[in-house]
Amino acid sequence: MTAAEMLERLVGFATVSRDSNLDLIAFVEGYLDEHGVDHWRVESDDGSKANLLARIGPDVAGGVVLSGHTDVVPVDGQPWSTDPFTLNDKGDGKLYGRGTCDMKGFIACALAELPKWVNLELSAPLYLALSYDEEVGCIGAPRMIERLMADHPRPAAVIVGEPTMMQPVVAHKGATNLRTTVTGRASHSSQVDQGVSAIHVAARLVTKIEDVMAELRAEGRIDEAFNVAHSSLHVGKIAGGTAINIMARECTFEWEIRHLPKDRFEDLIARVNDYAAELEVEMQRRAPEAGIVTEALNVTVPALADDNNAEVLGLCRELLGEQPSGAVAYATEAGQFQRVGLPTVICGPGSIRQAHQPDEYIEIEQLAAGTRFMQALGRRLASR
Repeated sequence: MTAAEMLERLVGFATVSRDSNLDLIAFVEGYLDEHGVDHWRVESDDGSKANLLARIGPDVAGGVVLSGHTDVVPVDGQPWSTDPFTLNDKGDGKLYGRGTCDMKGFIACALAELPKWVNLELSAPLYLALSYDEEVGCIGAPRMIERLMADHPRPAAVIVGEPTMMQPVVAHKGATNLRTTVTGRASHSSQVDQGVSAIHVAARLVTKIEDVMAELRAEGRIDEAFNVAHSSLHVGKIAGGTAINIMARECTFEWEIRHLPKDRFEDLIARVNDYAAELEVEMQRRAPEAGIVTEALNVTVPALADDNNAEVLGLCRELLGEQPSGAVAYATEAGQFQRVGLPTVICGPGSIRQAHQPDEYIEIEQLAAGTRFMQALGRRLASR
């Protein structure tokens, strides 16, 4: 099966994060069984989703983990010109479908090469690590990584196959999603001294969140490796109030912090929380029941730092040819692998510019480049 044929099968599974990925996992398990490859499921708490670990080659320390997430983002409301869950070749050098570049293309390249890998005398193992719920906060990978580290000899390196146009990426920002609820006191809008508007207080806090970014820039907390060179704070959703003539009792907004590897999430949110505490004191002078509560919507996805990666970066350059490494602003599971001490880089076919878009696609040449990389990786591990 070619990489394109495998991609067609994978795209056909509508593994949107809100739904199960078990049909895709079962398909891959059957494929692995056909080729005599050992594999292990690592399920979610409710059993509706699963990670999948597989090992090709000897059960020894060393080798390379090839990591990819199986879930994709929704297509709701997007103007697709073709069925997003049917791979479509329009004859323009691109293959269209949800997940083609993010990131079933990478998984397809690896699975298509697997029948050749099993016939090589690998001196070190190749692991496949397929996760669930990456798109909603990198939720599935940590328990898969825990199982990998507990039940298998320590791998030497990890390559996370997010779309990078087959160029190695050595750093990305961390990410945390948050929800803040402001509770005030409702009153008639003509009697503004009787109430506390949750919307007005929330607006002040939203402005502070943006101000924190300006503070970071002014303090020189910059890393020019990133196209957005500072940690970013962004409010994406806000809702509150019941009528134009009622002072709002409640206002809720959802926001995020994407922090540079050298910044700490705890330090950044402390700046916002300190200001929220000041606002809360003001509110409670007039309405003791008022308050501000911020909750994390996901466990912080750790940043990937450009650190302890010389060997795996060297391997990528050996297989791909000498080229510069880079950094990306989006978060991935790479930081989670690095957190347990595994040298990690990101490298995969396709462009992040196509990810999450209507008519998402991967260029056929990028799929071919991914295939060549997998072929070279097998030869490299067989030659040691």
